[in-house]
Amino acid sequence: MDVIALYLGVAFAGGLLARLAKLPPLVGFLVAGFALGAVGAPGLPGIETIAEIGVSLLLFTIGLKLDVRTLAKPVIWITMATHMALSVIVSLGFLGLLAVAGAVLLGGESLQTLALVGFALSFSSTVFVIKVLEDRSDATSLYGRVAVGILIMQDIAAVAFIVVATGELPSPWALLLVLLLPARRLLHRLWDAVGHGELQVLFGVALALGPGFYLFEHLGISGDLGALVMGMLLASHSGAGEMSRSLMSLKDLMLVAFFLEIGLHGTPTLQHVGLAVGLLLLLPLQAAGFALLLWMLRLRRRTAILTGLVLGNFSEFGIIVAAVGSDAGMLDEEWLIVISLAVAMSFVLAAVVNRRGVEIASALTRFLPAKDPSSLHPDDRLVDIGDADAVVLGLGRVGTTACARLRDEYGLHVVGVEHDDQRVTTLQEQGFEVVRADATDLEFWARVKRAGHVRMAVLAMPFHNANLIALSRLQDAGFEGQVAAIARYDDDAAELRRHGADSVFHLYGAAGAELADRAAEALSAER
Repeated sequence: MDVIALYLGVAFAGGLLARLAKLPPLVGFLVAGFALGAVGAPGLPGIETIAEIGVSLLLFTIGLKLDVRTLAKPVIWITMATHMALSVIVSLGFLGLLAVAGAVLLGGESLQTLALVGFALSFSSTVFVIKVLEDRSDATSLYGRVAVGILIMQDIAAVAFIVVATGELPSPWALLLVLLLPARRLLHRLWDAVGHGELQVLFGVALALGPGFYLFEHLGISGDLGALVMGMLLASHSGAGEMSRSLMSLKDLMLVAFFLEIGLHGTPTLQHVGLAVGLLLLLPLQAAGFALLLWMLRLRRRTAILTGLVLGNFSEFGIIVAAVGSDAGMLDEEWLIVISLAVAMSFVLAAVVNRRGVEIASALTRFLPAKDPSSLHPDDRLVDIGDADAVVLGLGRVGTTACARLRDEYGLHVVGVEHDDQRVTTLQEQGFEVVRADATDLEFWARVKRAGHVRMAVLAMPFHNANLIALSRLQDAGFEGQVAAIARYDDDAAELRRHGADSVFHLYGAAGAELADRAAEALSAER
């Protein structure tokens, strides 16, 4: 119990300090892990298992939001394959230069070893990227879907490497996993019977870890991939979004163990730290490589740069690849410490960059030539909202209700703005006028301004950061109409007002007021 208290206390202190420094808490958890490793803290039994569960739940929730057809798009697999090949070549040249410059750990290393290190550094972190996308409410945006698709293809490449390096082929029984496809209908019916609340959470955890992680692991396939596949099989269920939200707190808590564990891969020396710092010089090239490739594949400059920024980090899979290479005698064990350090440092650096990623992407667009709008990828063409009187950003339950009320009760021409393809299609079938766009895109708001008709913008996205960024984009575009926004917490509502929102509605407070109004109306009717 004392060891658990020690780890919890250090993790909380690290996360709090990071929050006070206006950094994501995961940065503090990473620092806490290295601090515990540096002072020789006793090992915490079960931390690896907790970390594995956290990552599995993360991938399961990704799958709940993922359209498998995304992976087959050329913009995904061409970018992944080309970028991985270029990354290995660039890393090989960079490490060769460091060896010539006299880096101690690189002396006498073979070309095969340097190529394997370059391969380990070519991955981007699934855990980190999804956390960034969730914080921005961008997991279903175009750049979010592209980034997740690339990450999944990278994960598949890592699994293939592990199979080749270990010589352990999946079990022949793995072919029976195709039976999960017809079993999906049975799981959907079972889900309908489960209902909501804690039983739904338990159902999701059981699926992610049972037929997801552990079944795939038993059959010789990555358990993480199994959790992702299980989520994808259930993504078409109407409760997928609710389950994803229900699992969020549990998943985030268990991921603390993942970030702590990264810092416990051995005690680094100054030489290890120096080489890891040197490897960070590859990150700008990694991010730029993704951005250029995606721009060449006809994505807009902003979309390509946003994707490059969010993918500009090293991955936990790099640590796994290094560990497998070390066990196979292809890599010295010291490289495991160096790569672990580089991964952790890249998280810190990427967290700082992506905290203002939208603003940075907007500033960097001038360095890439603009493309003819007609030549852009069909999914990335800007839309116009015509002569709308009001726009509603974020079409969840709150946004959809606001759309209907403004249209039906107040006679306004309302256009909903949503970046989730499936939701856009569903709402259009229900008779709503909806366009697919990104509310944090300055170019979109510039078009709204030029249209000259919009008098009201309603920010109804579920994440505070997304509403705050959209408010900033509105102001940058010179929008002069009324801005209303929703907030879950008092401090979020105060921040929105402070940044210029004309009306802010506290979700729970507004629900209480509406409930009281309905009750009073019912009482009056009885009299």
